[in-house]
Amino acid sequence: MSEEIIGRGTWYDMMAKKVIEREQSLGRSTDIIRTEMGLGASGFPHIGSLGDAARSYTVTLALKDQKFNSELIAYCDDKDGLRKVPAGLTNEGLEKYLGFPVSSIPDPFGCHESFGKHMSSLLLESLDKCGIEYRYYSAKEVYEKGLILNEMRTLLTNAKQVGQIVKEEVGQDTYTEVLPFFAVCEKCGRIYTTRAYSFDPKTDKVHYKCEGLEIRGKLIQGCGHEGEADIKKGEGKLTWKSEFAARWKALDIRFEAFGKDIADSVKINDRICREVLCFEPPSHAKYEMFLDKGGKKISKSAGNVFTPQVWFYYGSPQSLLLLMLKRFVGTRTLDVSDIPAYMNELDYMEDVYFGRKQVGEKEKTRLHGLFEYCYVMKAPAKISVHVPYNLMAFLVKMAPKECLDDYVTEKLQSYGYLPKGQGLDVNLKQRVEYALNWTRDFEEIKETDVTLTAEEKKAVADLVVKLDTEDEPDKIQNAIFNAAKNNGVQPGGFFKTLYRILMGAPQGPRLGPYVLAMGKQNVIAALQRASNKT
Repeated sequence: MSEEIIGRGTWYDMMAKKVIEREQSLGRSTDIIRTEMGLGASGFPHIGSLGDAARSYTVTLALKDQKFNSELIAYCDDKDGLRKVPAGLTNEGLEKYLGFPVSSIPDPFGCHESFGKHMSSLLLESLDKCGIEYRYYSAKEVYEKGLILNEMRTLLTNAKQVGQIVKEEVGQDTYTEVLPFFAVCEKCGRIYTTRAYSFDPKTDKVHYKCEGLEIRGKLIQGCGHEGEADIKKGEGKLTWKSEFAARWKALDIRFEAFGKDIADSVKINDRICREVLCFEPPSHAKYEMFLDKGGKKISKSAGNVFTPQVWFYYGSPQSLLLLMLKRFVGTRTLDVSDIPAYMNELDYMEDVYFGRKQVGEKEKTRLHGLFEYCYVMKAPAKISVHVPYNLMAFLVKMAPKECLDDYVTEKLQSYGYLPKGQGLDVNLKQRVEYALNWTRDFEEIKETDVTLTAEEKKAVADLVVKLDTEDEPDKIQNAIFNAAKNNGVQPGGFFKTLYRILMGAPQGPRLGPYVLAMGKQNVIAALQRASNKT
């Protein structure tokens, strides 16, 4: 019996189905099913920040595909306090603003109303570039407009219960002594230096003292002021260990993905939402974090920020969404050098989508769905011209600057990518731009990791010897064929292996002419590096 295919056959379709079934079992209205992503504003947004939005929005798309109305809520925590000066901004005079809400810190770049608005705008621009649609909420405005006022009243009135839940879940007893609320000190303007001790439900005011706080081993001094904060006026914010729950209920959120770094906060908020606010928390999906090649988490605080803007400089928004959507679980290492591989993989998926490449029926369904989600359900109407990233980078590197487009066009025609008389379309011109950016900044594209058999290694070694003496395209083509045949390797498979090493794709232009165009020594060096890796 064949396995049932849900929606478009991806994890996101299955998740959407689970959300729908859960909401129906709870007896809640499904007139609109909201998903949510958190938007940081305390530093430059990194690749993982966009992942929150991409995954939740794809669940939104899957819900819509299953005929349920859905929307993504982008909640920006711009009431968050600045804990650390972000890497790259050490000389911008931000040290004195540690502990201040990021929405009250001047923009060091001078183009937005605040530091927080500048940082959040970078991520919003990335969402727009990827075609992700959302309803934006600023925490500053949410608090000032009283959108979560009722939830705050309930949490502060039942602060002892909240504190007990925190203690039971993570062993932290802080909130058995103070309220889960940070007031903005009316004297010094800081938010994380205050401790809230009591709440008066008649006046909606919290009594606090600005005592100071240690953040990442650094003590931020409090000014000693003692006063009251009016929660109706947005003069403070809930702590993370209760705020998620408040906004889930106030905004009626039904699904939110989260990284494992905040798993404890989610667990606490789930209980608070259910036991204190009497609202069933949203469905969740936990994902792993991206690591840099050194094994460190990619984050604002670690100082190794890889931003979406960097990706868009060398690759398409769709290739970035592919990175986010192709796997949900498991930690992945990532750096800029991976972009060409994702561009090539997206081309492969498009080949499958339009029937140029054949795969099994189940895999075909999954790849079709993933491809459509990478294009946010607005897939192209026809297949585009696919040129392996490293081939395009090589062509633009070799092209005379004064006639770059003509040179690239001529070469693509001679390699069979373009018919005679056809020039570069919009898609190819964009790829030329990506490749130009790459060649300006990097010496080469790393070879695709290919595991060579012992026979293939011998065939590569024989080919390298031949390349030293052959200077004619046909003779090089024959040398490849003979190197495979003489070492017991299928020639067709050997050609594919060489294409993967040299271009990151299973096929390409005729290798004889390409080897000469690329430069024999460059090809020899690439083959030797690939052979030595295995």
